[in-house]
Amino acid sequence: MFLSHPFRPTLLALCCSASFIANAADSALELGATDINADAVKANSNTLPEVYAGGQVARGGQMGVLGNQDNMNVPFTMTSYTSQLIEDQQAEDVGDVLLNDPSVRQSYGFGNQSQIFVIRGLPLAGDDISYGGLYGVLPRQILSTDAIERVEVFKGPNAFINGVSPTGTGLGGSVNLQPNRAEDVPTRRYTQDISSDGRVGEHLDLGQRFGEGNRFGARVNLSQREGDTAIDDENQRTKLFVAGLDYRGDTFRVSTDFGYQKQRINGLRNTVQLGNATKIPTAPDASHNYGQDWTNAETEDTFGMMRGDWDLNENWTAYLAGGAKHTRETGVYGTPTLVGNNGVATVGGSEIPHNEDNTSFAAGLNGHVQTGPVSHQIAIGASTIWTQQENAYTFYRPVTGNTNIYTTPSLPKPTAVSSTGGDMGDPGVTGKTRNRSLAVSDTVGLFDDSLLLTYGVRRQQLRVENYSYDGTTSNGAANAANDGSRTSLYDESITTPVYGIVYKPTDTVSLYANRIEGLAKGPVASGTVTNLGEAFPPGRTKQLEAGIKLDMQSFGANLGVFRIEKPSDGYVDATQRLYIRDGEQVNKGVELSVFGEPIEGLRLMAGGTRMTSELKKTAGGLADGNHAIGVPTFQLNASVDWDVPGLEGAALSARMLRTGGQYADQANNLSLPTWNRFDAGARYTFKVDQKDLTLRVNVENITDKNYWASANGGYLSQGDPRLVKLSGTIDF
Repeated sequence: MFLSHPFRPTLLALCCSASFIANAADSALELGATDINADAVKANSNTLPEVYAGGQVARGGQMGVLGNQDNMNVPFTMTSYTSQLIEDQQAEDVGDVLLNDPSVRQSYGFGNQSQIFVIRGLPLAGDDISYGGLYGVLPRQILSTDAIERVEVFKGPNAFINGVSPTGTGLGGSVNLQPNRAEDVPTRRYTQDISSDGRVGEHLDLGQRFGEGNRFGARVNLSQREGDTAIDDENQRTKLFVAGLDYRGDTFRVSTDFGYQKQRINGLRNTVQLGNATKIPTAPDASHNYGQDWTNAETEDTFGMMRGDWDLNENWTAYLAGGAKHTRETGVYGTPTLVGNNGVATVGGSEIPHNEDNTSFAAGLNGHVQTGPVSHQIAIGASTIWTQQENAYTFYRPVTGNTNIYTTPSLPKPTAVSSTGGDMGDPGVTGKTRNRSLAVSDTVGLFDDSLLLTYGVRRQQLRVENYSYDGTTSNGAANAANDGSRTSLYDESITTPVYGIVYKPTDTVSLYANRIEGLAKGPVASGTVTNLGEAFPPGRTKQLEAGIKLDMQSFGANLGVFRIEKPSDGYVDATQRLYIRDGEQVNKGVELSVFGEPIEGLRLMAGGTRMTSELKKTAGGLADGNHAIGVPTFQLNASVDWDVPGLEGAALSARMLRTGGQYADQANNLSLPTWNRFDAGARYTFKVDQKDLTLRVNVENITDKNYWASANGGYLSQGDPRLVKLSGTIDF
């Protein structure tokens, strides 16, 4: 248990000080009025797209090299969730927000607590989520939303839009987070929250614009949550500090963000490895913890980003952005591996320190040219990201005696070492990656821009270096071959094109189609093979998509069909003792989503994805035609948020999630059943001493359903138990 709250006195002191400063600021602002006109907002290329009625979903978002775009004008699909949705649902992390998307489902990482998002049937790791359009800047594992303005979900491969992601995931879609900024109306907000198991949190949000014309802005977010989670004997502490400064001039804008996040979880309940089970076990009680009390995970991230935009004239804007982060991660992990079908499992253990340093830059030019009746929207962009990973590990043999995922005994931490690698106190470099790219595109507008043709290309250089663990031992014997030297190098360039078309027969309807690719670094041959260490070239993931979009001002809708072809990592040919790069996974699906406020006071978000998958060119053809691991057959979401008639400021909400079956093995012998989850909430906003006070309650998994949420990666991730969240927010 955590015994102290070191941020609480600071929060209270800042709250009192902020009240005094804010009152003084109010007095100062009364000396002169500031006019904000539509032209000034239009000239600011950093201005985020407007939101639909109801305030939950925006009309567009940042699409990489293309910049901020309205969804109706691009041949791609994106959903952008707003800070209002985050606040009303008490969404504490990005995973909570993405529960609203019918194209996304979640799992854990391999043996740890990192959030993995499965978009259109393909995984996206937290390492590959961008921040203001930049890769490699955000914290790892779990991302807090306490300083986030928008969570933007791009559907489909996106190598042209964003470039290659740092670790190569995100081939089915990407996520971009937009930091919040000081608004013209000062922000002075304090939130106190508590969950049903006693986890307590505080969040202070201060924002102010100042100077002539409100050109300068500052936004500070400080938060902490600490205590037991809804899972038995698991507790968590999260700290976050983010400061954002910005300047908006007539032709020049600049913003900078600096942040620090630290998270620790004790008593991990992570994933379950299938071992030699011949059927999927029934999910344990939703709140039961089948982990051990000696397990933990801690991540500490320091990150920052800066961006500048210059309007060269009324048609052309140049931008330059850069960011960096440093990560320190430690953990003691113990994942149960099933022995048979009755819940009995073995527990080994591992300790894996990880350090990471990333640097990222992007620059570009966006412009508009009119040549007679034909318009051109031109985008030119260059980006680079450099990453360095430092790792070490100690793997332990399973402890004496078995555990059980239903009735879990307390077992001692294992001590018998099976293998180690690197210096546990000072991990050495095990990987370096440098991705550089140059992109150019043109969107041609015909017939008063009712027909938009997009074509472009991105040339990408991938340089991937792998190094051996310095001082690896096995069974206590030193291995001289592991001296920290480089074991593989891949340095090649590759080109990824994009083609798209949008036809708008009316102002409210867009028909679209696209062909776009994803790109990921290739695998490195491992195991007892003759081509050990061979680095294979990057793999292309190709998508074809077509659909229709509807914008009725108060609400919108998307309907699309897609086909994604993704190359597999490969397999070992036992006869030739060769690692062979072959195989393909094909995901095909239909997506529908509806969002907005079709009736005043009634906000809806609903949709579904029907998806099939197929494996091709598998080892020996044994799994050809089978379904891919971890791809649900369907996903349905429906949520409603309703203003209670006759009671001003009161609202009720409800949400349903339904996910179809999915296979956990390539042979398709093990499958997870369909599962349902129901959530509900209520809030009430009223005045206290002329200040807005909002009380909220949200209940997740009302029925306390026991279910396996995902088989992504070939292991089992269990759904969270019932959780009640209560909070009070005051704007002072």
